[in-house]
Amino acid sequence: MTPEENFSPALVSVVVPTHARPELVRRAIDSILAQDHPGEIEVIVVFDRAEPDESLRRTAPGRTVEVITNTRTPGLAGARNSGILASRGSLVAFLDDDDWWRPTKLRRQVEEYDAELNRTGVAPHLVTCSIAVDFEGRITPRTAGTTRVTLGDLTRSRMSMLHSSGLLFDRAALLDHIGLVDEEVPGSQNEDWDLLLRSVKVGDIVHVDEALVVVTWGAASFFTRTWDTKISSLHWMMERHPEIEQDRKGAGRVYGQISFGEASRPDRRAAVRWAGKALVKDPLQWRAYVGLAVAARLLTPAQVLNLLHKAGRGV
Repeated sequence: MTPEENFSPALVSVVVPTHARPELVRRAIDSILAQDHPGEIEVIVVFDRAEPDESLRRTAPGRTVEVITNTRTPGLAGARNSGILASRGSLVAFLDDDDWWRPTKLRRQVEEYDAELNRTGVAPHLVTCSIAVDFEGRITPRTAGTTRVTLGDLTRSRMSMLHSSGLLFDRAALLDHIGLVDEEVPGSQNEDWDLLLRSVKVGDIVHVDEALVVVTWGAASFFTRTWDTKISSLHWMMERHPEIEQDRKGAGRVYGQISFGEASRPDRRAAVRWAGKALVKDPLQWRAYVGLAVAARLLTPAQVLNLLHKAGRGV
């Protein structure tokens, strides 16, 4: 039976990629099953480069857990796509295995999905929500201050509160108009920003500005990559989405991030060069100054990241 033949319009499918973190993935699954959303929920746990844990399977009225393996490109993007293609619901959500949902998350997003459909006659292709960052037990809310997200918002800022664990897609729009997660993004870094930009080019994103997802930052994140990959993914993003470079503040932000990454590699000359490019675009771009400070060895990358993460922010 194909996914289309097994499709259920009353169902929400939640894709949970995982590797080998049994306690964390169980917490993630439990948070989905505890949702106060009145409709049916299907959880699809996708094991990437690891033996699937069949004990996670559950069958209960309105709540099921399926276990599959990543049959596509190894890594986060391929795992998500494997789950999307195996999904049966009209709505598809993502949840990383080290994050978890607050009980009202899914209900609030579906309410806003239905409200937009009733108001305009057109189903929104994507509904997002804000997050709370958990860094070493310290919880910091990150909200957007808006209920709609435009292309200009996402070129000017990454809008990190629009985290992959808070995305809820109309499945038809995802498959037919937006497209699957790009499996060629270097190291699956920034693949969620790429997906957001592709989504917003279809139309504005409906946003629930409540911290309904708790996102874990720190050493536990399995999908963290090296600075080489982070820098490569930023260059890839600018090539893929020229709108970023056309936005002075957006370009300054990305150049500042590259400067910090080069300083952390470390490549001091490259860090200074990219800091200069950032400041030409945006003289107030703080990431450029931080990149210069790390290049001059006045600060270490760890000091910078720890300070930012405690405030629920990143570079």
